[in-house]
Amino acid sequence: MPRNAADFLVETLIDWGIDTIFGLPGDGINGVMEAIRTRQDKLRFIQVRHEETAAFMACAHAKWTGRIGCCLATSGPGGIHLLNGLYDAKLDRAPVLAITGLQYHDMLESFTQQDVDLDKLFQDVSIYNTRIMSAAHIGKAVELACRSALARRGVAHLTLPVDVQEETLEEASPSPRNKPHPAGMRAAEGLLLPRPEDLDRAAALLNDASRVAILAGRGALGATAELERCADLLGAPVAKALLGKAVMADDHALTTGGIGLYGTFGTHRAMAGCDALLIIGSTFPYVEYYPQPGQARAVQIDRDAQHIGLRHPAEVGLVGDAKAVLEELNARLKRKADRSFLADCQKEARRWREVLAAGLTPPRTPMHPGAPLAVLSRRLTADAVVVTDSGHNTGLTARYLDLGPSHAFGVSGLLASMSCGLPYAMAAALAFPGRPVFAVVGDGGLAMQLGELATAVRYRLPVKLLVIKNNTLGQIKWEQILFLGNPEYECDLQPIDFAKAAEAVGAQGFSVSEPGALEERMQAWMAAPGPAVLEVAVDPNEPLLPAVVSETYRKHLEKALEAGTAGAEALKAALRRLPAKAMMEAK
Repeated sequence: MPRNAADFLVETLIDWGIDTIFGLPGDGINGVMEAIRTRQDKLRFIQVRHEETAAFMACAHAKWTGRIGCCLATSGPGGIHLLNGLYDAKLDRAPVLAITGLQYHDMLESFTQQDVDLDKLFQDVSIYNTRIMSAAHIGKAVELACRSALARRGVAHLTLPVDVQEETLEEASPSPRNKPHPAGMRAAEGLLLPRPEDLDRAAALLNDASRVAILAGRGALGATAELERCADLLGAPVAKALLGKAVMADDHALTTGGIGLYGTFGTHRAMAGCDALLIIGSTFPYVEYYPQPGQARAVQIDRDAQHIGLRHPAEVGLVGDAKAVLEELNARLKRKADRSFLADCQKEARRWREVLAAGLTPPRTPMHPGAPLAVLSRRLTADAVVVTDSGHNTGLTARYLDLGPSHAFGVSGLLASMSCGLPYAMAAALAFPGRPVFAVVGDGGLAMQLGELATAVRYRLPVKLLVIKNNTLGQIKWEQILFLGNPEYECDLQPIDFAKAAEAVGAQGFSVSEPGALEERMQAWMAAPGPAVLEVAVDPNEPLLPAVVSETYRKHLEKALEAGTAGAEALKAALRRLPAKAMMEAK
């Protein structure tokens, strides 16, 4: 039986099915830590080295499992450290519960140590946020927090003064209106479906169009068969937003691959030529890669009505679960006899893959950054889990690593935060014991959370980190050049020997710089027991370009190279090689 507020809190979390908490002990949460310690048979505590990692892991846990991810941090700086990972959960709509400590309730806002009003600080990131000031408040607050996180798919935050954590239930005096009302809800039940007349309107629009394209995102995961059926009926090429990479196999005949900066020739042709667009479970943010205004009528499927028409005007919005909605919509669609638009986009998609492959041959030193991804792609088993960090490594993964519905894929989506790769991988290893887990990270992002390799060692998590080492912030470098036409500035990084860093904390470390040794070193890395790092030294000058470089970007590129960008001649030489040469020439 719970004896105090912290016990009641933890017991309620267990009742809600929370079995793992990610965090770092601190004196502002000692009461909660004791309640967890005495319930180790029901609740697993994963100690991290930085609270930001705890929040990233809670977010990733929620994405991997669909259940509430929970993180815990002490008062003041501990709670502040959670925010980046919690914004990741907010923007990607992952159900997360954050619990933080506060100083003694009668010392708050008196300039005492670590006196930070965390409930005020968390107002923007949270969909439910409250300060618990009595053991009598625990039941309702925790129930509402968990219910809100699940129902509204976001971050709930509870913060407790350190002395309230120790308050016994007998000491608490509930108000006359505070009656126990146990919550029956654990998750949303039933599937929301659009009105039949809206489905009819959507089908009529798509049936009348002659060149339909589909954009599928994370919301389409779990609806692969229905998506494939829809695309086949409409003769529609399927472009995939990054979070939807695994919704359809990358080598499937109906997909053109990624979109945006990580897009392909096929996707560019689809978006530039379609007269109707079906958006399924995506809020891909870069509107410049959608069809031009007035070009294409649109139907959008999303479980959240707030997202309808957010990026592209939607003539018909269908609110509901993608799988269920597509089943209803497919029953109303007519199979298009004219497949010429699909065939044209497929031809461009094949040409894209041929250009990428040609750019890797012959092998060269310094190594093409896509080379290790291409080797890993050939070696992945069907049950592999892949995560990536944010940066140049993300684009390489999007383009050179083939995934499909049997895989699981994760990344910080709308937040696109660096340093997410290792935390996501560790959360995957905990959520999917027995499945191989790979993280593709850059030397910039991994350096931010390098100490968390010790966490992977502590819990014997068999994560495999592929470090793309170019000693530069590659994506930022090319954004400086392409977006504004400015010379690269302060993107070079002080080199770190990540293989030795891995060994220093008890993991295994491998490194390779010669293409001829890549296969052998990768085989040893993949076979290594426990956590292991493979550092691959790659060409820092390989461009990160969209599949079709706009005239604006061409002018910016020319301006930046002539204005003093370091290593301009090497960059110009890289632009003359495949695949960059083909991107620069594409229309």
